[in-house]
Amino acid sequence: MDGTSVKLRRATYHLWTFTASKLIGSFGAQIYSFAISFYILQLTGSATSFAANLICSILPRTLLGPFAGYVADTYSRKRVVITAQVVSTAAIIVLMGISILYGLSLPAIYGTTVVLSIASTFSGVAFTSSITGLVDEDRVQRAMSMNQMSISLSAIASPAVGGLLYGFVDMPVFLMLYAGASLLAVLLESTMDFTLFAVRAEKAEGAPKEKMLDSMKAGVAYARLQPLLMAMIWVALLVNFLFGAVSVGYSFILIEKLKILPEHFGLIEGATAVGALLMSVYLAARKPFKSPLLVSKWGILGLGIQMSLLALPLLILLPYGGMFGYYAILALISGSVIPLINTPLQVYMMKLIEDDYKGRVFSILETMAMALMPLGMVLFGFLYDVLPAPWILFGSSILLILTVFVLLRASVLKSVSEPAVSLPVETAADQ
Repeated sequence: MDGTSVKLRRATYHLWTFTASKLIGSFGAQIYSFAISFYILQLTGSATSFAANLICSILPRTLLGPFAGYVADTYSRKRVVITAQVVSTAAIIVLMGISILYGLSLPAIYGTTVVLSIASTFSGVAFTSSITGLVDEDRVQRAMSMNQMSISLSAIASPAVGGLLYGFVDMPVFLMLYAGASLLAVLLESTMDFTLFAVRAEKAEGAPKEKMLDSMKAGVAYARLQPLLMAMIWVALLVNFLFGAVSVGYSFILIEKLKILPEHFGLIEGATAVGALLMSVYLAARKPFKSPLLVSKWGILGLGIQMSLLALPLLILLPYGGMFGYYAILALISGSVIPLINTPLQVYMMKLIEDDYKGRVFSILETMAMALMPLGMVLFGFLYDVLPAPWILFGSSILLILTVFVLLRASVLKSVSEPAVSLPVETAADQ
């Protein structure tokens, strides 16, 4: 058997091991999130306490994204992933010990959420940067699709499993199950070769490591030299900000304005995960798109149109069953559009960005995407209190569509067919 065949067999093993690891980790994390959210609300009855836990999850990811990118590009990505997963496991075990000895408290929960968020940030950036090292180029899209499948399956199953377990087992048992799932993910990841197909620049023996600040500057400079990357960074920033109109308004409109029952609201949300799962299965089976950015562009435009459609039952009187069916179908379509946007975009970026810069560029994208989310939630929360919901959704929809037409205009997409601009491997201080 020749070396190429051995590598391809190994890549197939990586494909399934990667998927299993992500499924186990995502499933455990979502069940934990479900249980902790329920526990906080039962313990305090306060939406503020619940929101504080969300902030403890979002803020570290936003602040530490650039550092995670530097670490992923400077050190062994496999070591970063495994270390982060071990830290997550240890944090859950410590919280389990506290719950057995003293009982759970809000400071202990918040502290654990911060640690888990930090570990997830480093692990996520390192894992994403390693996809092209784990599998061959022809199966990058399949790997990204199977990752989305894992997330969607977890989103569908975890509320049901979490609700069942929460009614029958104590919190320490919940935490023990999560710790066990996290440990199993560590064992799976330890068997993978993260450099099977990687092409990282060779560094001279004993050469000093680039300083963190210089390394971050080099990552920003690399992105700035590629107009397409900068366009995608701005799209991510503005789309996530404008989508705050949906994040804040979705539950407000369905539950408060239209009086959708909680069990039906849960089914509508489940339809989103089902749509994402079906589209991910399709993307995993089909060949890579010839024009991935064009597919993503039209997907974002579709999402902008769906944003305005959310307001339609506020303007046109529908029977209860009609409203439920309308939003369930809209959720199914919306869920299917999200992988259609993300997967081609991520596959293209995997191939565009040099391996030595992947960690920093992906961390910049994640940081920028999340940077305006808290501001967007606060702003749209205020707007929903003072303006009619249809105005907000229609206005945000128009701005989102204009953003895509301006930032991903034909002249920018044309640069896809041109060679990518590369930045020499040097410190920003040398420029």
